[in-house]
Amino acid sequence: MERRSILKAGVGLALALSVGIGSAAHAQGKKYTIALIPGLTTDAFYITMNKGAKAAADALGVDLVFQGGPEFSPTTQVPVLDAIIARKPDAILIAPTDVTQLVEPLKKAQDAGIPVITVDTFIGTGKYQTGSGDADFPLSYIASDNVMGGRMAARALADAIGEGGGKVYVSNVKPGISTTDQREEGFKAEMKENHPNITVLETQFNENDANRAASQLQAVYARNSDLKGVFGANLFSAIGAGNGVQQAGQTGNVKVIAFDAPTSIVDNINSGLVDAAIAQHPAEIGYFGVMSAYAHLTGQSIPTAIGTGFTIINKQNVSDPNVAKYVYSD
Repeated sequence: MERRSILKAGVGLALALSVGIGSAAHAQGKKYTIALIPGLTTDAFYITMNKGAKAAADALGVDLVFQGGPEFSPTTQVPVLDAIIARKPDAILIAPTDVTQLVEPLKKAQDAGIPVITVDTFIGTGKYQTGSGDADFPLSYIASDNVMGGRMAARALADAIGEGGGKVYVSNVKPGISTTDQREEGFKAEMKENHPNITVLETQFNENDANRAASQLQAVYARNSDLKGVFGANLFSAIGAGNGVQQAGQTGNVKVIAFDAPTSIVDNINSGLVDAAIAQHPAEIGYFGVMSAYAHLTGQSIPTAIGTGFTIINKQNVSDPNVAKYVYSD
């Protein structure tokens, strides 16, 4: 098991809040409402994030609103955001579905006096409160270090392939999603810097369609019979690529590394369809999101970035309770 954190601020914040926030809540006597808008409501990652947020909300005595769209898309997310702004919550936590298209909609929240914290994904560069740019107004960005996660995926794939090396590629969603862009960036950087015997082919974008990802795998394999591996930069990419490997009759020969760890990943790891999964800790993201929003609302300063960890899940450790607890709850 390997866990990484981009910032120690999360631990420090948790300690500070556990000491100070309870007394602040009693002193102020105000019941706050915090809204959490996920990338989509049906994904186990965001369901688990909501559970962590709910745990923090229950501990603090605040109302938590969880509302999102059925797809990971600005088209479905912006109307939800507008409806939430109209309800005038005390703070908004949001996983923006695009780095640029959510800037102006979120400015409406800022203009309405509603503090914004982004979770999992970000707008602009993700560097907030710098005094520069149009997208630096959120108070904080709370997430995994996705560049590091991509590097961890590259290392896991290189280990699975072995010393012989070969050709690999990234199965990704589409450009413009901060998290998956960064995972691809980290993956390619790690391969270039530390695994010269592995050639990274052109990225295949599947628009979050697992069937398309499966077809793309088979097409890439048809062009490259020496294909050795694929990194699925999100759940649908990984599952689709794994199905494509199976349909091509190459299970075990073409290695698959998945990002994210819903319950279905366990079966895929046990069957050998997926060699390893990089599990984020979404419950921690939700928990620190609510804690940070509440800290701000009660007059405390918060870090502009809080990082949460990773756990690598593979066939050797998937049954270990200390590892299995990081499989997302659905």
